[in-house]
Amino acid sequence: MDLKKLYAWCAVPAEKLEGHPELKVPFRLAADSAAMGRLMAEELVDDIEAANREGRALRAIIPCGPSCWYKPFETLVNSRGVSLKNLHVFHMDECLDWEGRLLHPEDPYNFRSSMERHFYGGIRPELAVPPAQRHFLSPGTMEEIRAEIHRLPVDVTYGGWGQDGHVAYNQARRMPYSPATLEQLRGSSIRLQYNNEDTVLALAQRVYGTAYQFVPPMSVTLGLLECLGAKKVRLFSDTGAWKQTALRVGLFSPPDPEYPMTLLQEHPDAMLTATLDTARHPFSLNPQWKFSGVNDDGAAV
Repeated sequence: MDLKKLYAWCAVPAEKLEGHPELKVPFRLAADSAAMGRLMAEELVDDIEAANREGRALRAIIPCGPSCWYKPFETLVNSRGVSLKNLHVFHMDECLDWEGRLLHPEDPYNFRSSMERHFYGGIRPELAVPPAQRHFLSPGTMEEIRAEIHRLPVDVTYGGWGQDGHVAYNQARRMPYSPATLEQLRGSSIRLQYNNEDTVLALAQRVYGTAYQFVPPMSVTLGLLECLGAKKVRLFSDTGAWKQTALRVGLFSPPDPEYPMTLLQEHPDAMLTATLDTARHPFSLNPQWKFSGVNDDGAAV
């Protein structure tokens, strides 16, 4: 990646990102996590209500996190009496141990347990998504879910992005003997994989106090073929420093296999949303910093 361009993308003040003339993907700024959570919940509930009025199913790819929208979603659904009987949920991914097995139900990175508790658990029973319409990924359900998700169009993909711009667990492939091209990323489908070392370290820092020894090293994930195959794609982040550079690359860079989220710019209805804390970047806050190879004259300092 051209470091001068990367520096220029990161140096744009957060307040100037919305509507920036060089954006590759539309962008929205949310004041904080609470505001973003309300926005996520309201938009999904609006889609569900529209589908209910039209008497059709709504097929949605849903992530485990960001967690800020679970409570607002529960509140809206319960207070409005919104039926989720026509909602079909395809869960994005699941973490696995080193032998490719599902994690203990109480492991913080067991996504199914988390979603059953926080996404489904507080909904009034008469409004709830029928269990048969909750599609959880596991090594044993991959082919069943692949067939079901490609049977009919998916209406919306919700998600976030990782430190390297991964969507679901579609990471930059860093295996030196078989790197993935952009075309391979576009066509990537449901699979088992080892997670990149930087992903393991990022997950360790986020939850386990950097005890990387406890981080699940494998995952089962929807591919970009599934995630970007939805009619619309909405990615959100309130994670702050962990996601700041990936956001700038996603907004300004041409497609790059090192940052899979750059493929969003090829989608006809995609949008990125970030909190102010995530949209800020140290380079934009410290314009006096100088780096070798990125000065206007290219001289090292």
